[in-house]
Amino acid sequence: MKTNRRRFLGQSSAVVLGAMPSLVSRAVMADEGTRSDQNSKILVVIQMSGGNDGINTIVPYADAGYAKHRKKLRLPTDRLLKIDDSIGFHPSMRSAADLLEQCKLGIVQGVGYPNPSRSHDTSMAIWHSARVGGEVMLRSHGWLGMAMDTACKKSDDPEMILVGDESQPLAIQSRRSTAVTLSSLTDLRLRYPADAQRITKSDQASESSLAQFVDQTMQNAIATASVLERNIEGGTDGSAKYPSTRLGQRMQTISTMIKSGFQTPIYYAIQSGYDTHAAQLPSHSRLLRELFDATKAFLDDVEASGLCDQVCVMGFSEFGRRVAENNSEGTDHGAAGPVFLAGSRVRSGLIGTTPELNDLNDGDLKMSTDFRNVYQDVAQAWLGIVGLQCAESPSSLKLFDA
Repeated sequence: MKTNRRRFLGQSSAVVLGAMPSLVSRAVMADEGTRSDQNSKILVVIQMSGGNDGINTIVPYADAGYAKHRKKLRLPTDRLLKIDDSIGFHPSMRSAADLLEQCKLGIVQGVGYPNPSRSHDTSMAIWHSARVGGEVMLRSHGWLGMAMDTACKKSDDPEMILVGDESQPLAIQSRRSTAVTLSSLTDLRLRYPADAQRITKSDQASESSLAQFVDQTMQNAIATASVLERNIEGGTDGSAKYPSTRLGQRMQTISTMIKSGFQTPIYYAIQSGYDTHAAQLPSHSRLLRELFDATKAFLDDVEASGLCDQVCVMGFSEFGRRVAENNSEGTDHGAAGPVFLAGSRVRSGLIGTTPELNDLNDGDLKMSTDFRNVYQDVAQAWLGIVGLQCAESPSSLKLFDA
């Protein structure tokens, strides 16, 4: 029995599948064209790690401070994708401009927190925990984990899934809810299904509880893998053309899981590389294109599946960059920056006050929107969680259409 148990535990995919008790029924229901909850809301969070330069993302080209502070990094006005007569998208953000034209993109301006830290670890911990102050580093759970602890559990599926190979962020750690990590859908495929079947058959004669658990878990894993295999091989609707980037593939994985009937309300993905201290222009352009190409492909995909009203994507970074460029054709750690919300139900357009580049706080943009008010709106207006208190005062942002 010990040998068989070791062989079973070696089938890591089976363990992943066996840890999700309702996965088989959910996947089979989706495979048969039935969904258990048409009104459930899903939040997909994209963490833009490193500190995104919001000034060259949502470009205040008419602000006199832009030409003053940005010499080598100033983007030509005639290349910008204009939002209005003073603000434009970075030229690589064609997909973002398309989403805005479709009324599917909200841009919250000047988001930050009081007394900002320029430390990656400290600032990210503040964003993850929704706590500002000395106690933040002592937190063992994050704002999404607290939200899921507060919400009524609707299924046996995990409440939060990190899609990627990074360590689980504090944001999805909790006291009572379940968060799992999935690097790709291939993790849900059995590596050796034939061996798995032989293992269960070899244990059929045993009456021990362990043997019964092994047998049931393996059979569930095989059945679920078969359903997911069909969904993976079926690909996506022709209107969804995912980029072959890491983030693009992760967003495709999330879409496939949603369409397969998972009742997980929170998905999390990380896009790294925004710490642009040197030679910023080419790397920043690539990152922004990857971000919004992947986001638009994802939204096209879920819309083609009739799920667009259930899904919202939120993109954030731990801080913005300094207003003035440095001597390495890059930017250093700053403070406030934009937060993005994408989906058919978001309030589209520019939201909040755009910070002025000639009215700075020690060289940084002044915060005009506290990030905790963004969280409060997302938790209450989107996820329907009224018991979670992120902000010190009620939010008036109204980030979602009624």
